[in-house]
Amino acid sequence: MTIQNGYGTLRRVYVRPPDPLSWPAWRAYGWHEEPDASAAEREHDDFRRILTDAGAEVVAGAAPIPGDPDAIYAYDPTLPTDRGLILLRPGKEGRRSEPDTVAGELAAAGIPHLGRIEAPGIVEGGDLCFLDERTLLAGIGYRTNEEGLRQIRSLLEPSGVEVITFDLPHRRGPRECLHLLSFLSPLDADLVVGYLPLMPVRVVQLLAARGIGVVEVPDEELDSMGPNVLALGPRRALALDGNPETRRRMEAAGVQVHTYAGAHISRNGDGGPTCLTRPLDRA
Repeated sequence: MTIQNGYGTLRRVYVRPPDPLSWPAWRAYGWHEEPDASAAEREHDDFRRILTDAGAEVVAGAAPIPGDPDAIYAYDPTLPTDRGLILLRPGKEGRRSEPDTVAGELAAAGIPHLGRIEAPGIVEGGDLCFLDERTLLAGIGYRTNEEGLRQIRSLLEPSGVEVITFDLPHRRGPRECLHLLSFLSPLDADLVVGYLPLMPVRVVQLLAARGIGVVEVPDEELDSMGPNVLALGPRRALALDGNPETRRRMEAAGVQVHTYAGAHISRNGDGGPTCLTRPLDRA
């Protein structure tokens, strides 16, 4: 198993179907409107079908996480590595029960534990991104702090992984928290898609120093999650429908783009295709 890059061919992926019993808490979790349970289920069924058709084994979580509609965003509670799973500690308090539930399901799927983040550390998966097998980008913001990343370093650096940290922008503040993956997604070893105006200078410089190009997302497609793209393989991407200019620019860079309808599972809760998935194995 290898998982320490964000662009290799997706072979196995964990998802969590929507749970209608959690919908009553939608307002407290910052969703835009009351979810439509049947529409969300249809969209997620179609989303999983796209992943399967792309060649990935889809592991669907079934253990309940009561009262937490954000549990559908499977990327945040854990960090799989080549040595095992790190249980994170979400900065959003209502999500604190997710890591143990997800870890239990992944253990049953054959993914061993490597460690966990302890208080006062907080880390959410949306602030972590393997740029390559030896480089983990990590954003410090409202949901991930320095203590949490110190613990990540202690778990990863013995195996030769460099954890590069940088501050995330405030933008609209903690209620509409901006994750790293809100403005950056890998597409290949030498290509990412991103929104440059929000990128920390050090990230822009790092990408340039490593010869990694950026497909730039236009201003009008940031809030519709243009930069949040799941790599199905090198230069093969799954993106949320409704960002035509970002799609055109990715295709001009040689990326094959697939899209899905996500009005109910993505736009309503502000979670794109990376948020909906936790890749477990890439070629």
